[in-house]
Amino acid sequence: MTRVHDMGGRYGDGTITPEPEDEVFHTDWHARALAVTLAAGSLGKWNIDVSRHARECLAPTDYARFSYYEKWISGLANLLVETGVLTREELAGQGDPAPSPLADKKMTADQVAGVLAKGGPADRPSNTAPQFKVGDVVVTRKIAANALVDGGHTRLPVYAAGARGRVLRLHGTHVLPDSSAHRLGDAAEPLYAVVFPASELWSHPEHPRDEVVLDLWQSYLEPEA
Repeated sequence: MTRVHDMGGRYGDGTITPEPEDEVFHTDWHARALAVTLAAGSLGKWNIDVSRHARECLAPTDYARFSYYEKWISGLANLLVETGVLTREELAGQGDPAPSPLADKKMTADQVAGVLAKGGPADRPSNTAPQFKVGDVVVTRKIAANALVDGGHTRLPVYAAGARGRVLRLHGTHVLPDSSAHRLGDAAEPLYAVVFPASELWSHPEHPRDEVVLDLWQSYLEPEA
């Protein structure tokens, strides 16, 4: 199944124009979109994988035409309504907003720096033992789709499906996004950094000897036949 958001390496977007290293946001509202998305996450109604999937679930026509932060704010709007934090009317600024039972969970300005510094580690204990070691040759699944939920979220890109690579590093055991994005639990399993030659991923890469490193979960991988 083609996923509109999974376009890496398949479609050209024209010439890449380098941007100044110190230019973080192009406009003020981009910074506000990031801030309100992070602040809403502190309500505890969803996790990072759920929020990523919300952006992926935008209508294909909207996903194709929206800018980066338009996708963020649109995905957030959908999550706020789906989880009952706001009604569509409240989101549209219609009527008086009802008192929120989540008011005590709001992030105040003095808490922001500490929350961001703490981060949200995704490493978890797991009973799934590592199947591969550094240097092993592996092959990714031929079908880059969520094996748990039809049409669900996954971190295996289409361009890397069925590709042959080499294990560069074991990161430990981490939350499996394919499960977490659909509120099915952490399902933690080993996570590897796998290096692929560009020629393995694309038919005619401009620089065939370049390498691409992808972080991939164990269930995405198979040993070389």
